[in-house]
Amino acid sequence: MEKFAIIKKVMIASIFALFFFSATAFAQTDSVRTNAYGQIVKRYKLSAESRDGILTFESADQKFRTWTDVRVQMDANVFSRDTYNDIGNGVNIRRARLAVKTILYENWKGEIDLDFAGSGVELKDAYIMYDFDNAFVKTGHYKEPFSMEETTTSRYITFMERSLVSKMTPSRHLGFSGSYVGSWWMTTGGVFFNTVGDAEEVLFTQNNNKDSGIDEGYSFTGKIVVNPILKDDMMIHVGLAASHRTPKSHLEVPNSYRFSTLSYSAINRKKYLDTDDILNVENNVLTNVELAGMYKNFMFQTQYIHNRIHREDDLTQINLDGFYVQAGVLLFGSTYAYNQAEGEFTSPKLANDWGSLEFAVRYDYVNTNDGDAFVFGGAAEGYTAGLTWRANTNVKIMLNYSYLKHDRYANGKGKLFIYEDADGVKYTDISGMDIPEGDAGEKFHMIGARVEIDF
Repeated sequence: MEKFAIIKKVMIASIFALFFFSATAFAQTDSVRTNAYGQIVKRYKLSAESRDGILTFESADQKFRTWTDVRVQMDANVFSRDTYNDIGNGVNIRRARLAVKTILYENWKGEIDLDFAGSGVELKDAYIMYDFDNAFVKTGHYKEPFSMEETTTSRYITFMERSLVSKMTPSRHLGFSGSYVGSWWMTTGGVFFNTVGDAEEVLFTQNNNKDSGIDEGYSFTGKIVVNPILKDDMMIHVGLAASHRTPKSHLEVPNSYRFSTLSYSAINRKKYLDTDDILNVENNVLTNVELAGMYKNFMFQTQYIHNRIHREDDLTQINLDGFYVQAGVLLFGSTYAYNQAEGEFTSPKLANDWGSLEFAVRYDYVNTNDGDAFVFGGAAEGYTAGLTWRANTNVKIMLNYSYLKHDRYANGKGKLFIYEDADGVKYTDISGMDIPEGDAGEKFHMIGARVEIDF
């Protein structure tokens, strides 16, 4: 009997042990997850919420976060009819952006941003960054830190389109950079290479490499910003930037430089300003001086940009330049906001549930003529007034009026008319003709409207 009692106790103990180990094994199995490659991964619970309309997933300790950045801009343009060159009115999707951004292990950050406008896919931002709180290092495809206007996201630019001279400033390129932010200043800079923007540029890069073994080219770009005044409701921004640039292999013509731009509209596809391909370029040096400020509901911003092009074989240097000045006022209690780490204006602070109204004006001028170097890409000045209603942080409606004046050299490489005589005969070139300054060159009025949603 004693043996059976011992056996019984052993069996009961074994059953409890088996149950315990089974339950433990089940719990461990239930807590284990693997990735697509069969490797066990760490797990972090994320909570989901909408932050000012942005879908965000974040861990309780805030070391992990992933959020979306989706942008749709629907534009419409109407142009005056008394022009030398007919301009078609129209509508389009100016931007259709889809981006995903993330923070990993508190300090690692990344983003991928694609644009689907025009029924094509174009890579915008794709980068990796390590954040030291008051400094960062970054690599990938993103905007070079040169121009306040250019680095400001299209989500927050004051007008529907940036100034004419903005096309002279570098935008997104592959590169490496770093930044440091002090209490009243910031500095940033890096080395940059090709762009991988649209399919045509990528094809040019591949063909130039395959057929000619051409180097991609490089650029050194740096900037410093000082804030003599930096408060929540008041700010002064003084910025200086420079960029030394060699020709890139994403250009159709190697060792060249070309300035060409649309005039305030992606619907009017005429490029009145166009230097054509400037050949035998060794490098070009860009300099930028910018001044901006805000006080509560008032802001101003201005930049001057100079582009000096050095050519081989002691050919004459070419000088191009331009500037803009703009100011805005927010009505009904809303105020402007400034992002010191990026050195730019960001989303205004709305004071009402129904949003805010902004009125802004801008004058800008660009000159791509250099008579000493026999380069005549044209010059233009523009006057713009804008009215923007922000229904909330995610929806805005913009109305812009612009008047553009192009000079007699802004003929789109000889393809566009710049003058019409008393007999109705149109000319693309008036060289040798006795026509007073200012009587030639395309001039037109335009009205633009935009409906935008960001989420």
